[in-house]
Amino acid sequence: MDTIRIETIRARGFHGVYEEERERGQCFEAEVVLALSLEPAGRGDDLGATVDYVEAIRVVKGVIGGPAFQTIEAVAESIAAELLEKFPAVCGVTVTVAKPEAPIAEFDGRVSVTIERRRAS
Repeated sequence: MDTIRIETIRARGFHGVYEEERERGQCFEAEVVLALSLEPAGRGDDLGATVDYVEAIRVVKGVIGGPAFQTIEAVAESIAAELLEKFPAVCGVTVTVAKPEAPIAEFDGRVSVTIERRRAS
């Protein structure tokens, strides 16, 4: 199976357990890997035979900037479901959602989750 990888999609969201996160918001980062056959687009040089990256990025940013979730796991699930719904040619998706500014005491790192979802047969 072929893949399209879209990296470092940044958007502001209001997800989190803490009230401060849900009020002030913060930057989230996402990466998606879309599994589909790229042969028709490659052989025919046809945008209609692949996924429009601009639309995929819009979906991701829409979920991040949309209604708040408590967990980034729920954000990732929502992104995966919307991508599979919007792009019928995609048979699977891997989604990573990161919180680069997670409010964790004495921690300057980045927290992320990665999920893989396949289209139901």
